[in-house]
Amino acid sequence: MVPLTQAQSGHLAMLTFSALVAGSFSLGAQIANEIDPAALNAVRFAIATVLIGALVWHTGGLTRAAARAPWRYVVLGGLMAVYFVLMFEGLKTARPVSAAAVFTMTPVMSGFVGWLLLRQVTTPRMALALAIGGAGALWVIFRADLSALLAFDIGGGEIIYFWGCIAHAIYTPMIRKLNRGEPAMVFTFGMLVAATLLLFLTAWSDIVAMDWRALRPFALWTILYLAVFSTGTSFVLTQYAALRLPATKVMAYTYLTPSWVLLWELAQGRGAPPLLVLGGVALTVVALILLLKDEDTTQALQRQTPE
Repeated sequence: MVPLTQAQSGHLAMLTFSALVAGSFSLGAQIANEIDPAALNAVRFAIATVLIGALVWHTGGLTRAAARAPWRYVVLGGLMAVYFVLMFEGLKTARPVSAAAVFTMTPVMSGFVGWLLLRQVTTPRMALALAIGGAGALWVIFRADLSALLAFDIGGGEIIYFWGCIAHAIYTPMIRKLNRGEPAMVFTFGMLVAATLLLFLTAWSDIVAMDWRALRPFALWTILYLAVFSTGTSFVLTQYAALRLPATKVMAYTYLTPSWVLLWELAQGRGAPPLLVLGGVALTVVALILLLKDEDTTQALQRQTPE
């Protein structure tokens, strides 16, 4: 079996990430009105912190060097806390597929932040892909309604979530900017600890006031899924990929999220959106293909160039 290159490993990580994150939209929308967003995320981050911490401890990754400049973890944890709280606040009214489409706007923003922080350059093909993906996202967000698009009639939930996506777009290039050689899992653990502390400090009254025993089993299982897969696992995958791929390419996999959400919705018997809306989802897939083709072409040319 041929070993994967660093870039290929990053792509595989992000493919898995996109499928896992899609579940948080479909499942999260069903419990968003049952639990305060800050309280929900405080609990999920706490569970994820314990799980990832146990793995880091078992592998001997908790070293004194990993604790250097703890403010870095506070910055990353704060960005993720803002993102997830606003995500679940938005999911109170936004539909899962529509919210996933908003998420696909992050590569454009992440590319801009990546240029500011790391001077990562966006090629013409990447710019075209981002434009196509953005157009597809807008088509889904406005429900394939041209009059709604022209009037910029966007739902309140989508607007709230968009602000959270800005935080996520900053988070991705900041990983590479702030990482000082720590392994992905160790770096993730530091960020999770910081995010958990921030959320417990800001949402303590909501956490105490919540009647957790009254929650239905589905809500409890959803919280567990969010903690294990959409938080712990997905963060490790993102950290891993961000150290091997440019920020724009890492976030490009968000273009697959609406497609994964559609599969999640169909699997739960909740039906698919109208055919015209699916056209916007198809555009986001085209955008991803263009971005990946760009890298594959570049790597091929590099292999053909004599040293």
